[in-house]
Amino acid sequence: MASGKIKTIVKKVLVGLLVILVVIQFIRPAKNINIDPAPQDIAAVYPMPDSVHHLLQVACYDCHSNNTRYPWYDNIQPVAWWLNDHIKDGKKELNFSEFGSFNTKRKFRKLKKIASEIEEGEMPLDSYTWMHKDAVLTPAQKQMLIEWSKGLSQQIVMQTGYVDTPNVKRH
Repeated sequence: MASGKIKTIVKKVLVGLLVILVVIQFIRPAKNINIDPAPQDIAAVYPMPDSVHHLLQVACYDCHSNNTRYPWYDNIQPVAWWLNDHIKDGKKELNFSEFGSFNTKRKFRKLKKIASEIEEGEMPLDSYTWMHKDAVLTPAQKQMLIEWSKGLSQQIVMQTGYVDTPNVKRH
């Protein structure tokens, strides 16, 4: 008799979970899609080789721009919520679509960080490249992006006369 009660409880729990899973499919985050060209996009403000622009679009823009190419599994909750949070975090850290609006110091530091993150293997994230095999960068592609970001940061220094000064703490 106890076994029958356990089966009934398990059945009710599973039905409840199924109902919750179905209901959450209707609660969707807003998508990060903007078909209009971004006038402040890094590629619009600073000329770059097509090969670099292509790599940025394939390996970086989904999380670091105002236009994401969504995979099929984005239509399944709670995966879409996780992706939405991931994209918001990525855009907060660096948004290529708004790069032209950054002040000189921020541009310089973001470009330095791009180079160091790629050099250290931090970007693109493993969790991204598992499902986006075209975003896995070869050593030559990594070097191309590193050299481009360092070159652009130097170009900005030459154009603006910017001098990077580390944060100095005063006692």
